[in-house]
Amino acid sequence: MAFTKRKIINDPVYGFITIDNPFILQIIAHPFYQRLRRIHQMAMAQLVYPGAVHTRLHHSLGAYHLMSQAIGELKGKGIDISPEEETAAKAAILLHDIGHGPFSHALENQLAPGADHEHIGLMIMHQMNEALGGELSLAIQLFTGGYHKPFLHQLISGQLDVDRMDYLTRDSFFTGVSEGVIGYDRILKMLTVHNNQLMVEGKGIYSVEKFLVARRQMYWQVYLHKTVLAAEKMLVKIILRAKEIFNNPGISLRISSPLDYFFETFTGTMDEEALGQFCLLDDDDVLFAIKKWSRGSDKVLALLCNCVLNRELFKCRLQSEPFDEDMVWQKKMALAKQLGISKEEAGYFAFTGEATNTTYRLADETINILFKDGTVKDIVGVDDPLIHQTLSMPVKKFYLCEMEASS
Repeated sequence: MAFTKRKIINDPVYGFITIDNPFILQIIAHPFYQRLRRIHQMAMAQLVYPGAVHTRLHHSLGAYHLMSQAIGELKGKGIDISPEEETAAKAAILLHDIGHGPFSHALENQLAPGADHEHIGLMIMHQMNEALGGELSLAIQLFTGGYHKPFLHQLISGQLDVDRMDYLTRDSFFTGVSEGVIGYDRILKMLTVHNNQLMVEGKGIYSVEKFLVARRQMYWQVYLHKTVLAAEKMLVKIILRAKEIFNNPGISLRISSPLDYFFETFTGTMDEEALGQFCLLDDDDVLFAIKKWSRGSDKVLALLCNCVLNRELFKCRLQSEPFDEDMVWQKKMALAKQLGISKEEAGYFAFTGEATNTTYRLADETINILFKDGTVKDIVGVDDPLIHQTLSMPVKKFYLCEMEASS
């Protein structure tokens, strides 16, 4: 297959994105990458923010664009980045989400328990690398952090990586939530490298602070919005119910799609066969299943599916303390009676859990600030109480999702 030398993509967030590397174009044309067109970036958030229908492909192209800019800035400051390293970094960021399954994080570990998207993504990258004659080897090294220039890995996966810069910017754009707007362009210009580590120049402190504040606000206002949370947990309950009854006599849940494999054949090991089936899965498989199951004979599954299809979402409450177990049990008893189902089945319609968000994990990677005098400080060590006392503290909330009882 012949590839053009230069391609321009019109992106609604950044404008024109230029791709002028034949190898990068080859990656984008690969079926594994094109599958990302059929996976929503924000899962069920569109039921609350109707504009949030962008895909993983949109996000990966945006992250590629920011990676190109970041590398350009670093090279302009005299940082040694070879053409091979530049191409590998761009390939790695394009493929950083290649392992996501249907509805992204909402169904993480549900269809293929024990295999998260990063593990699956790495398997896909290795398989692509074999087909491409080893040309992805350096990209895989950068992706896994095994290369001798750690700052390149930190651009792909770190506290201030281009992945986070794009999803905050893009998700804010498509949801219309202005709190997520960050000064990504200024942050990129403030990036530097010191002792092979990615850092931010001292004059970029306030841009980083805005980035961290925006990230926390987006989590509670968008990603963990109570109605988004309810919709995504309902989707999980649909999968759990389908798994529970898939092989029951007299019930036909097969949809003649790779989804069937993960209900009746998958052994729990992501081997070559499972990976091949996984790479054929996308949101459309799950949506088709939900539409079929909504007309099925299982009352619990049909009701859950119809509620999602018609946006009759469960009521969700968030609070700082665990919910009273007796109160939750009473709700389940009432729903069992109302719906004519067992008390165990009522657990699909009233359930609790925890949602946690930590914007800046002190135990993980750091955001280092490089000052003019050559000193380096973690951003939590800078004299800024907002970052240290607020943003680094984990916030845990307990949720209760329940189907509203009819009057």
